Amino acid sequence: MDGHAAGNWPWILTLDMHGLPHRWISWQAACHYYARDMVAWSIGDRHFLIRGGVSRATGLRSEITANSIIAIKGRALRPGALQQVPHLDNRELFHRDRQVCAYCGNRFGAAALTRDHVHPVSQGGRDIWMNVVTACRPCNQKKSGRTPEQARMPLLYAPYVPNKAEYLILCNRNILADQMDFLTRHVPRQSRLHLPG
Repeated sequence: MDGHAAGNWPWILTLDMHGLPHRWISWQAACHYYARDMVAWSIGDRHFLIRGGVSRATGLRSEITANSIIAIKGRALRPGALQQVPHLDNRELFHRDRQVCAYCGNRFGAAALTRDHVHPVSQGGRDIWMNVVTACRPCNQKKSGRTPEQARMPLLYAPYVPNKAEYLILCNRNILADQMDFLTRHVPRQSRLHLPG
């Protein structure tokens, strides 16, 4: 198991056949793809040796070596899965915005942050990436159910929809160096992930 306890294994990064990021999977799911010959190719610096049971027929123990980044063959990936807008979640939103309040510009811990709707829901605004920013609790309360213009609280940065690679970085706390290097090459230049921490 490459020196990892089973519960501490990093996620495996899956790609489509063209090398575009798809999603994180467990080592067990990776074994399923390897065992069913659904891994088209693999890259990455890390390899994980997974040992299975002993075959009655041969008396040999089964082994699968999984890479940290694998491309899955054809129909194993749902059509259109790569084009889907990532799920909006506060954790990923706060990471997208570097935990900086869009109104006062200060950085806070996650417990002091909220999701603010730029165009308030009470005025017909939607709960989508392009209409939400990170706000500290005092700024969110001060803005209340108003637009930034109505509250005279200009936005310090614009909301945007993270692409698939950026979202995969935002939603995994334990990314291996080779996985991060691969994903970073797929993140748009204008992403806030390129800003210094």
